[in-house]
Amino acid sequence: MTMTRNKFPFRALLGCAIAALLLAGCTVGPKYHPPSPTPQAPPPSYKESPTQFPEAGEWKVAQPQDAMLRGKWWEIYNDPELNELEDKLNVNNQNIKQAFENFMEARTLVAQARAQLYPTLSVGPAYNYSHASANLGKTVGTSSAGASSTLVTLPFEASWEPDLWGKVRNTIREQQYNAQLSAADLENERLTEQASLAVFLFELRGQDALQKVFNETIDADQKSVDLTRARYETGVDDQISLVQAENALQSAIAAGTNLGVLRAQYEHAIAVLIGTMPSSFSLAYKPLAAAPPVIPIGVPSQLLERRPDVAASERTMAAANAQIGIAVAAYYPNLTLTGESGFESSLIENLLKWPSHFWSVGPSISETIFDAGLRRATVRQFEAVYNADVAGYRQTVLSAFQQVEDNLAAVRILSKQIKEQEDAEHSAEQYLELAKARYYTGVDTYLNVLVAQTTLLSDQQALASLRTQVMTASVQLIEALGGGWDRSELPTPAQVSGRVTKSDIEAPQNPQ
Repeated sequence: MTMTRNKFPFRALLGCAIAALLLAGCTVGPKYHPPSPTPQAPPPSYKESPTQFPEAGEWKVAQPQDAMLRGKWWEIYNDPELNELEDKLNVNNQNIKQAFENFMEARTLVAQARAQLYPTLSVGPAYNYSHASANLGKTVGTSSAGASSTLVTLPFEASWEPDLWGKVRNTIREQQYNAQLSAADLENERLTEQASLAVFLFELRGQDALQKVFNETIDADQKSVDLTRARYETGVDDQISLVQAENALQSAIAAGTNLGVLRAQYEHAIAVLIGTMPSSFSLAYKPLAAAPPVIPIGVPSQLLERRPDVAASERTMAAANAQIGIAVAAYYPNLTLTGESGFESSLIENLLKWPSHFWSVGPSISETIFDAGLRRATVRQFEAVYNADVAGYRQTVLSAFQQVEDNLAAVRILSKQIKEQEDAEHSAEQYLELAKARYYTGVDTYLNVLVAQTTLLSDQQALASLRTQVMTASVQLIEALGGGWDRSELPTPAQVSGRVTKSDIEAPQNPQ
């Protein structure tokens, strides 16, 4: 009989463990199915694509329509300086590094969640020496008064809570989805920083192009001042013409000087993007002369696979769905299996001998029978979070299509406007030549020349600004298209569940 009683706890524990493993296949909560991204299917082509406008001008999009950018998208501009700066940014940009470390943190949370699937083992050796009160025998009538005793223990404890209802598995899924979300955020941050660098570089060169315009204007105005002064000194012209010419020259010099403010700010911004102190970084003077390259825009149905922010928003929904399952699991009972085994003895030299061995096992089940609606409210909370994430996902998709259409329209219209502005500049040059001829022959006053100079300068400034705008709009179009990224590059749940080592965290990340 004694032997039977001793074996019963093992059998009971084994039976509970088998039952727990059989039940471990149950996972409560809703299954995740990605909702439709938009109420309507994407159109076969973008509304603002130049292919829809025969009069679009010189800028074209790549053919065939399903072409896509890959890898280092900035190389499409064929600009060695831009390529070099982008390579430095990918290695040294601190915002990218911060996003990468956030991704590494998210991966460790997956490991923490997976650890809940396994038992917890602990050991707690202890030594206790005690001396009883000398008056103990007077109170309880025992012979232990004034006795001393020693107790040495070496217990091993095990505790395991089987995942009967999928709470732990849903937690793992949630953290895996969050890690994928963090990976998508990393790629979105990388794309944002890369695009900002290209925009700042083109803006800086746009300032150099404006500086070139003012330098040429100042040279021309200086010649006009010299000629007008000579005419005034010989009595051919009056003083007011000389003052007007000098004023035009002084205004051009002042406006040209002001261009240095924005140029310096763009230069400093580029230095910070590539992880360099602004005080030790400079870029050579190089006026913008490039035109937007032919950009492969693909078809609208591909956009959802190419935008890292859309992928991040979709993973947010998946994580919220897993949270609902975690909340639903609280309705079901929890089973905990505990066991303890070890050695205890009053003499340390006998501690590890088999007669000093002890053990105990026992399962326990707990179930909440009243919580004043707490579990129901928690489930409703996470259902609302999920529904909000669905709305956020669809808004992200709509914004993605808007950004592509906006920048397609911008590049197309600006390219057309540049051609028109070039015609205006040519007319202004003719106007100035005619005004000068009439002034030199005494038909008109110098005021007409001044008006013609102002008109030409205004047209030249507008043309330089338009060329800058169209280049930055082309960068923003590439950013709106997702750069060279594709959803297939998003790490899988198995990949984000891999072990994170110290070298992974410390290694510079440059997937390009």
